Amino acid sequence: MAGIKVDMEHVIVESQEMEKEEEVKPQKTKRVASLDIFRGLTVALMVLVDDAGGEWPMIGHAPWNGCNLADFVMPFFLFIVGMAIALALKRIPEKLVAIRKVILRTLKLLFWGLLLQGGYFHDLDKLKYGVDMNRIRLCGILQRIALAYLIVAIIEITTRQAQSKELPMGWFSIFKLYSWQWVIGACVLVVYLATLYGTYVPDWNFVVQNPDSVDFGKTLTVTCNVRGNLDPPCNAVGYIDRQILGINHMYPRPAWKRSKSCTKNSPYEGPFKDDAPSWCWAPFEPEGILSSISAILSTVLGVHFGHVLIHMKDHSSRLLHWIGMGIALLVLGIILHFTDAIPLNKQLYTFSYVCVTSGAAALVFSAFYILVQ
Repeated sequence: MAGIKVDMEHVIVESQEMEKEEEVKPQKTKRVASLDIFRGLTVALMVLVDDAGGEWPMIGHAPWNGCNLADFVMPFFLFIVGMAIALALKRIPEKLVAIRKVILRTLKLLFWGLLLQGGYFHDLDKLKYGVDMNRIRLCGILQRIALAYLIVAIIEITTRQAQSKELPMGWFSIFKLYSWQWVIGACVLVVYLATLYGTYVPDWNFVVQNPDSVDFGKTLTVTCNVRGNLDPPCNAVGYIDRQILGINHMYPRPAWKRSKSCTKNSPYEGPFKDDAPSWCWAPFEPEGILSSISAILSTVLGVHFGHVLIHMKDHSSRLLHWIGMGIALLVLGIILHFTDAIPLNKQLYTFSYVCVTSGAAALVFSAFYILVQ
């Protein structure tokens, strides 16, 4: 969660701009108060877990499998960005204009992501000009949001013809109206699951960069030779990031360092066990390439809730749809986790994690909608 507050300030500003910058001047567009309150709650939650997560690890990020309070922050923001996409882009009549705005905003998010999390403001007394290009962190919170925003916004723009259509009668009419978005979402899920469970992960090694380790400067080897493993050292998410990003460009303080396998006082931070496995010292990118592909699904679900708000005109129909879908997602995610089919895991951004966090976002947003609309 280090640096998340600074990063999310830009996310908040960007999502608010998305909703209001395209308003027609003669006609003042009404803001969605429940979405603003939900955004404010998420910011407050971010501040709480960022400042108090170290003292109360039960609200900080789960070391590996599981879902603590801090693990809801990222998917809540992606859900909010998704709703903002649906509400903002419907007010831009020309596709090329909309695409240009989306690309520009994506580049801004990428720029600030690299600037804020890439190393420019970390250890300025040790790094030349504030950054070491050989060890700059390439991925991060804003980079993940930029990817999800770009892909989902482009999909929204290219299927904008549905915006002008009347919603036909039927429980599943809203899904039929945006069927291509759900097809693309399903393709994203298939690609993610196929890669996660189908990629062969060989043995790998790394140089210990932590000066507190007795092995500082040594090259350690991690034994894997497996396929479809979801444990910390041998999953496809980490393997792909090591191959594409390079291990020196990954996050050096992953949450797994607080796991029972590594730390004496787990889930608190502290000294490692004497027999801690070698991978405890290794970096891992929690906002990596494959997990960010899965994170697109959180934004797709947020866009769907925006579509419901646009097309369904009465409050009861909206709430019935939102609450029903939220409960269904929660139940599905919990079943997948407790049957050991797909564990809840923020670091891997598993499908069960998408379901539980998106379901929670749906219910929290619905509660605010009931209170203020």
